[in-house]
Amino acid sequence: MKLIARAPCRVDVAGGTLDIWPLYLYHPGSVTVNFAVTRYSTCVLETRDDAKIIVRSKDLAGEERFESLETLKAARRYRIPLPAYLIRFFSPRTGLELSTDSEAPAGAGIAGSSTLIITIVSALNRLTGAGYRPEQLREIAQNIEAQIIRVPTGSQDYYPALYGGVGAVELGAAGIVRKPIPVDVEDFSERVVLAYTGAPRQSGINNWEVMKAHINGDRRVHHNFDQIAAVAQAMRAALEKGDWEEAGRLLRLEWEHRRRNIPSISTPLIDRLIRVARRAGAVGAKVCGAGGGGCVFFLVERGAKERVAAAIERQGAKILPVRVAPQGVRVRVL
Repeated sequence: MKLIARAPCRVDVAGGTLDIWPLYLYHPGSVTVNFAVTRYSTCVLETRDDAKIIVRSKDLAGEERFESLETLKAARRYRIPLPAYLIRFFSPRTGLELSTDSEAPAGAGIAGSSTLIITIVSALNRLTGAGYRPEQLREIAQNIEAQIIRVPTGSQDYYPALYGGVGAVELGAAGIVRKPIPVDVEDFSERVVLAYTGAPRQSGINNWEVMKAHINGDRRVHHNFDQIAAVAQAMRAALEKGDWEEAGRLLRLEWEHRRRNIPSISTPLIDRLIRVARRAGAVGAKVCGAGGGGCVFFLVERGAKERVAAAIERQGAKILPVRVAPQGVRVRVL
C-alpha cells in the first residue's frame, strides 16, 4: 500500500501566542486568526513486506533505518525525530518507508513542522485504521510536537493544515474550537504578499520566552496580550465584513503590540521591508510565527501585489508566491 498526504502551511494574522495553554485562559474571548497558504508539506508512506522501518526527510537530507518497530521504540535518540515519534505512537503492524518534504524554508514561521506532522498523522491514521477524528489528530499532533521540542506548543498551527481556508480558533475554558471565516478567497489572495527574510539568527527568540514572562506576572506583557486579544477579535470581524482598510489598520496595531513584548522579534531588514512595502501599497504587515527572521506577511491594496513584491525584492528578501489554500490535508491511497 502507498499513501500520499499533503497539507498547506499557514500565515498567522492576529492573536498568535494566545493559543498556547494556559495563556488564553487569562484573556477572555481569546481568538487566533490565520489562513492556509499554498506552500505544502508532503508525506509519502509505503508498506513493506518485512518489519523494517525506514524514515527519510528530503528537506533535511537525512535517512534513518530501524530493523523493526520494537527497535524504533527502544532507540534513545532519533536523527529524524518527528516521524519517529509519530510512528512510535501509531505503532503500525507492518514495516514501512516514510518520506517527508516541505516547501516551507528553514525557520520561516509558517508552521512547516506542524503542517508536516498533520500529513504524517493523517497518513498513519489511515494506514492503521485508528479512526481518530480531526480534532483528536490535532491534539495528538500538538502533544507529540511538545514532546519533541520540549516546550509548550500552541494549537493554531494545525488547523489550517487540517481544514485549509481562513479560520478563527476560539480559545477558552470549555476548550478549543476552530470556525471558518467566510472570505472571498480569490480577493484575499490578491491582497497577500509573503516574503522570506532568512532563518532567524537568534534561537532565544520564541514564544516560550514571552510565555514565561506572562506566567511570571510581567504586567506589561499581560497588558500587551490584552490588546492583542482585542485586536484579534476585531480582525475576525473585519475579515467577515471584507473591510480590508480596517484589517490593515488592525494588522499594523497587532505588530506594534507584538514588538512591545519582544523588540528583537524584528530585525533591521524586516523594519526596512515594512517601510518600503507601505510606500508601494501595503496596508499592514507582521512577522509570521516567533519572528527574528523567517517570513513577513504583507496585506496589500488590491492591484498592488506585484508592485509591493518588487519593492521587497529590491531590499534583498525572497518573495514566496502564495495564494490562500482553500483545502486542508488530503490523503491519497494508491
